[in-house]
Amino acid sequence: MIRKEMIAMLLAGGQGSRLGVLTSKLAKPAVAFGGKYKIIDFPLSNCINSGIDTVGVLTQYQPLRLNQHIGIGIPWDLDRNIGGVTVLPPYEKSENTDWYTGTANAIYQNMEFMEYYHPSYVVILGGDHIYKMDYEMMLHFHKKNKAKITLATYEVPLEEASRFGLVITDENNQVLEFEEKPKHPRSNKASMGIYIFDWDVLKESLETLKDQPGCDFGMHVIPYCHERGDKIVAYNYQGYWKDVGTLSSYWEANMELIDIIPEFNLYEEFWRIYTRSELLPPQYFSSEAKVSGCIVGEGTEIYGEIYDSVIGSGVTIEEGAVIERSIIMNGCTVKAGARVEKAILAENVIVGERTQLGVFEEAENEFNPSVYAGGLVTVGEDSVIPPDVKVGKNVAIAGVTTASDYPDGILASGKSIFRQ
Repeated sequence: MIRKEMIAMLLAGGQGSRLGVLTSKLAKPAVAFGGKYKIIDFPLSNCINSGIDTVGVLTQYQPLRLNQHIGIGIPWDLDRNIGGVTVLPPYEKSENTDWYTGTANAIYQNMEFMEYYHPSYVVILGGDHIYKMDYEMMLHFHKKNKAKITLATYEVPLEEASRFGLVITDENNQVLEFEEKPKHPRSNKASMGIYIFDWDVLKESLETLKDQPGCDFGMHVIPYCHERGDKIVAYNYQGYWKDVGTLSSYWEANMELIDIIPEFNLYEEFWRIYTRSELLPPQYFSSEAKVSGCIVGEGTEIYGEIYDSVIGSGVTIEEGAVIERSIIMNGCTVKAGARVEKAILAENVIVGERTQLGVFEEAENEFNPSVYAGGLVTVGEDSVIPPDVKVGKNVAIAGVTTASDYPDGILASGKSIFRQ
């Protein structure tokens, strides 16, 4: 019989609708980050750095490239005969075949996978945060407090607390109350969506709540266990943690990587972030190139100027092009004389000669102001922007566009173009 002390279940099926056109063709955890990585690399690397060698990755929305990226887990040393990484999409059952309808429902549908390993503990993780955490230390805290459930919390500014699920604790970190996105928060301890359960508690609560529509950990499972009297404690995490669920927070987290003293350091030897690397040639910088404060991926050729930006691999910045405070993902080409300022270009975008992105005064986006904000220009993958056009701020572009899509050569601030 196989027995594992703790296994991880990583929820990676989210659509990430607040990232707009960046996630129209791929799952949020598969979005590029830091010029080299995918968002899911961070919790996966945390697992192997924490000594967890059995990880189930639950996928659903647009899973193809996420599955290809994970493969059999070689980059994270998770290619093992017993354990390793297993991708767990929804599957056909003899009855009640369903998509995953909530975080806890997704875990419940994979009960058989968990039972195979007879774990003492299960850690539940999200696939869409940027952080480094030693789950072994959290498990030690869980055991020391004789808890049935430990949830990781992070102290957020009180003025932002109403965006989160919050917990109220006593002086021993035992959870007394929950508040789900309250208008008038009484606590600033936000749940990070990271839980350690005693296996028997998790199993019993999921089986009891299996018919609950959209069964969710924060909304249903944790309150159910609390009412039943299970001891729940909060593990107050002190390190860097970023929810990159909005375009602005995603852009900010990337920009923080290139600070003079970055708050989140990708270069630490003792806590490496692992990823699947393409076999690419080294970067090339021409004698005319100017580069300052940037991360630049492999196989990228720079003939123009880039400042304070995160550039992926296989990118070409042609002569006379200028990039500032932008995220340029793998395979993009910025043609000669173009200017790109405060933009996010998804993979394989082409920006035409002398085109300017990020000009004019800001205006609220007409299509979806809550998504396309922060003064950003957001361009979906495989998009083409023609030469000699000017594009404003809070703009979204997706698809192959032509000069006729830009009246008088302009896309004003707050406008959007979506093409197939």
